[in-house]
Amino acid sequence: MTLFNSKKATIKTVLALIASLLVCCVGYYAYLMYLNPNIKVEDGDSEFLYVERDDTFEDVLAKLSECSCLRNKETFRQLAILEGYDKHIVPGRYALRNNMHNKRLLRNLQRGYQTPTKITFNNIRTKEQLAQKLSEQLMTDSTEIITLLNNKEYLQTLGLTPDNAVSIFIPNTYEVYWTISAEDLMERMQKEYERFWTKKRRKQAEETGLTRFEISTLASIVEEESNIADEKSTIAGLYINRLHRNMPLQADPTVRFALNDFTIKRVLREHLKTESPYNTYLNCGLPPGPIRIPSIADIDAVLNYERHNYLYMCAKEDLSGRHAFASSFSEHQRNAVRYRKSLNKLNIYK
Repeated sequence: MTLFNSKKATIKTVLALIASLLVCCVGYYAYLMYLNPNIKVEDGDSEFLYVERDDTFEDVLAKLSECSCLRNKETFRQLAILEGYDKHIVPGRYALRNNMHNKRLLRNLQRGYQTPTKITFNNIRTKEQLAQKLSEQLMTDSTEIITLLNNKEYLQTLGLTPDNAVSIFIPNTYEVYWTISAEDLMERMQKEYERFWTKKRRKQAEETGLTRFEISTLASIVEEESNIADEKSTIAGLYINRLHRNMPLQADPTVRFALNDFTIKRVLREHLKTESPYNTYLNCGLPPGPIRIPSIADIDAVLNYERHNYLYMCAKEDLSGRHAFASSFSEHQRNAVRYRKSLNKLNIYK
């Protein structure tokens, strides 16, 4: 009887040890699955996982494998399936931080806890360029942006038209979510546009006699005319003088825009005949919208335009990029002759 009890006790002890061992194994595996650091980032503190709108669970796994961030792919896979993530993928831009564990990563992915991204755009001439630049930085497709920029009914709700819609895109750096929709982006840019037009800038605009949209349009012409910062307020003053006298602006950059050919170095008489509301040789006043997205510096150059009597300008014959300004047409003609001679010497005829 004693021997039987001893054997029974031994069996119980072995079973208890096995059970304890199983609990430890399960606990350890649960630790590996949930809380063990499973993200390894080689350079810097984090990388980013971009989950597209149409991505599947296998796509997400493939992207994690491609960036070589997952130490143990299988534990993440099993936890994701256990938590139901494989059936509900949320698009977004997610930070993969060094030593992040599966539970934290999965929580972010399931709940759409994205890390904002910074978007920038500058040196943009056309809607197509703008849409392409934005689509390169966001999940939103360029065609979605173009569609809104040309949608009269939608733009009307924002107080915009297809011609002036790009005016609300003030070149700067903005923090947004990578998944922001085209509509939300437009609304965000409009808010930034209103924020940009401070009380001081609004007052300056009133003093020019131009609306805010007209200021942007004139600034776009000024920016196309010169890369010389200290000339811009002078050029702005010249065009404002012409506007106040109801004279056509006769700005060569508007002709290039009308032709959609920005490679033209020498605007010829045949170019000036181009039928377009953007051709300021054929039409008085400003074009219906900007011929590029003007920088903040160029908008401010118009708002702080130089008061003078200049009505004419021509590139200097030294081809330095600077301009010769004139108050009379006869003086302007002399400047133009010198400039044309310089172009002829270099065989620049178009």
